[in-house]
Amino acid sequence: MSWIILLTSGLLEAVWASAMQASKGFRRWKPTVLFVVAMLASMGGLAWAMLEIPTGTAYAVWVGVGAVATVLLQLARGKERLTVVRSLLLVLLIGCLVGLKLVS
Repeated sequence: MSWIILLTSGLLEAVWASAMQASKGFRRWKPTVLFVVAMLASMGGLAWAMLEIPTGTAYAVWVGVGAVATVLLQLARGKERLTVVRSLLLVLLIGCLVGLKLVS
């Protein structure tokens, strides 16, 4: 259960990062509210997951999942471009996250 919460928290990291950008420096209230709610839920989930998963592993997975999800979200929205090198690096990052799970 801790791993599911950790992965969900990582996905919420992508939500709050995108909402932070959309808030235009916290000048737009709807994205700002989404940012705060998603960030609190993401951090809360990380804290909960760290009750059973070692801190270093949990934090690395949380950041990695959030980074990959943020890039994929921005790609889907047309805000970033996917290149061969970027694709390979994302696959490598996902492989590292899977590796951390396997050795935990």
